[in-house]
Amino acid sequence: MAELLGISLGKTNFIVQAVLKRGWLKVENFKRSTNKWGYIYILTSQGISERLRLTHTFIQRKEEEYELLRREIDQLKQEISHASS
Repeated sequence: MAELLGISLGKTNFIVQAVLKRGWLKVENFKRSTNKWGYIYILTSQGISERLRLTHTFIQRKEEEYELLRREIDQLKQEISHASS
């Protein structure tokens, strides 16, 4: 998935975990479910467009959050390196 999206594996994992916490993605064994109709969502084309827009905005926010955290970690590493030298 990371390769397909053209983003790092770490960023992909960060975003997938956020989507899981939101409940937008379920990681369960669909085949064992006795109520498969419970997983079906019927959206109008307008509903699909809105869901895509919301998802895109959410993923963008999570990518920005990931980059901010990565920069903060890099900065802390530099501070530790300078303090120990």
